Amino acid sequence: MKVDVLVIGGGSAGLAAAVTASRAGLSTVMVERHGMAGGMGTASLVHTFCGLYFIDGDEARHANAGLPEEIADRMETATGGGPVKMGRVWVLPQHPVEFARIADEILRESGVTVLFHSEVISLEPGWRAKLACRGELREIEAGAVIDASGDAAGAAMLEIQDDRAAADRLQRPAYVSGIQGVVGELAGLTLSGRIVEGVRSGDLPKASLGMHFRESGRRGEIFGTLDLSGEEIGDYDPTDPACLSALEDTGRMVTNAVLRYFKEKQDGWKMAYISHWPARAGVRESRRYLGQAVLTGDDVISGRRFDDEVALATWPLELRETNRGPKLRYPEDGKAAGIPAGALKAAGMEDLYVAGRCISCDHEAQASIRVMGTCFATGQAVGRMVAQPGVGFE
Repeated sequence: MKVDVLVIGGGSAGLAAAVTASRAGLSTVMVERHGMAGGMGTASLVHTFCGLYFIDGDEARHANAGLPEEIADRMETATGGGPVKMGRVWVLPQHPVEFARIADEILRESGVTVLFHSEVISLEPGWRAKLACRGELREIEAGAVIDASGDAAGAAMLEIQDDRAAADRLQRPAYVSGIQGVVGELAGLTLSGRIVEGVRSGDLPKASLGMHFRESGRRGEIFGTLDLSGEEIGDYDPTDPACLSALEDTGRMVTNAVLRYFKEKQDGWKMAYISHWPARAGVRESRRYLGQAVLTGDDVISGRRFDDEVALATWPLELRETNRGPKLRYPEDGKAAGIPAGALKAAGMEDLYVAGRCISCDHEAQASIRVMGTCFATGQAVGRMVAQPGVGFE
């Protein structure tokens, strides 16, 4: 197969990149290992779009026009809700089921060739890629590659230098599940106190302290989010299959333990049950590219702007280096920071672009740009960049 653009990964960044490139008239194929697009927002059940809006203000104002705004509009129509303010930031509650449907519709309407249940297993400059699907191999030749894998998978396959924080500083993962059958309103402090009691009595594992709950927007349904330490088998390594397997096992084990405990101890939980598990735990950080430019945490905090900026970062540095909740650092005066085009171009490689949480940035900046609203924006940006003359096949 020959195409103008190969997009690796169908998460929020890959979705936006593929749709933007295809709408610009480029033949585009998107390869996604799961059976749906949306990444963290569908496979990992992350149920809030963060980074869509400017910080502060009396109303939510979109920071990045175009596809990020279009997806938000479609989600508002689907859920019947709109942006809400949490402290200083505006967020858009979203439902993973609706996001999967919206992603399907946008991809279909835009003419993207979608290959689900497939994974790129080799990549060579040229650009030539091999895909694996159920033991069968397929080859794709592309004019340009956009790595939106979240893990800088292309850098690993090309054996080019990447960047990565030390294991003890990596943003900790989360495990989100759907729960139904809870009667009455959620009382966050009451539930947190109940978990503390259970840990102290030995009825709950210590990892339960990272659990909290939020209404889904659908009657009778809530989401339970468990922040994990990531160290279930030693040093946290989100690219190691044994570590990832332990995350999945721990997530289900702890969530089940909390549910059993609440069914016995907490009013309104007697009939509660887990209605759906995520397809995978939510990994927040792993490898990052080294690009032609590097966005830093200081850039985000100072609201630095660039002559070649292609998107805006508006989310605070949400540092989750432990499973005890985030430490937020807000930009000065709530200013947006520019994301330079060079941070979306792999250093020393022609026509290799990157979008999403593995763009070229340091550990602190990654704590801001990794959220889905900003990933929509960087995906759209690289889709526009590859649409410049000279990318497609002659």
